[in-house]
Amino acid sequence: MPQLPNLLAAATEEHGAIYEFFHTGASGLLLEGGIFMWPILILLILVVAVIIERYRSLKLLDTDPGELKEKIIALLSEDKVEESLELCDRSQGPVPAILSNGLRKYLVLRRLDYDEAQLEQQVVKSMENYAVHIVAALEKHLPLLATIASVAPMLGFLGTVQGMIVAFGDIEANVGQQNIVQAAAAGIRVALLTTAFGLTVGIPAYLAFNYFTALINNFVLQVEASAAELIEVVGLRLTLDKNS
Repeated sequence: MPQLPNLLAAATEEHGAIYEFFHTGASGLLLEGGIFMWPILILLILVVAVIIERYRSLKLLDTDPGELKEKIIALLSEDKVEESLELCDRSQGPVPAILSNGLRKYLVLRRLDYDEAQLEQQVVKSMENYAVHIVAALEKHLPLLATIASVAPMLGFLGTVQGMIVAFGDIEANVGQQNIVQAAAAGIRVALLTTAFGLTVGIPAYLAFNYFTALINNFVLQVEASAAELIEVVGLRLTLDKNS
């Protein structure tokens, strides 16, 4: 029993440390901001997860397919379609995958002795359809980023309005009992925390959405240019075969 005071003191000290941890710094501001801080916190976690996942998925778009296209065009000029297809299959990235799809379609239709105009049309259509699926996969979760970029600040503003209503209600209830300016300043400070937190979440989400969208738009331009070059070479090859 002589150790009981020491145990009580240690427990009190530990409780005080835990209380101080949760009521100071970022966690303290989170608790102080009110109930609207929690959905904004959930949105923050979603933003971080989507940014990491999309960054890892879109890293392949940073590769330059220019050298690959030059090799493919050179091989097609020599009528080495199968070698071009193997080169695309060995390369990584969405552009080689789309070119591979077009070359595979071209190889099959040429063996079936398709008309030149129909062959070009079918190859272009096949590449466009395949590109649509790839772009859809690249844009996965981006609508969520756009939604969070709009919703997080609005939740912050809603939390601020709710906090202001509570603050002015407290001021009205305590008129004459304390300094109104001091009470208003304290209440407004707490109310503005949700706005600050909402903007802190919404701005990075907006920037990330624009960055990933720009990457995907650049990829679409690369695909269109690659498809045009491929069809041009295929048409020239078909013309040469027809005249030979």
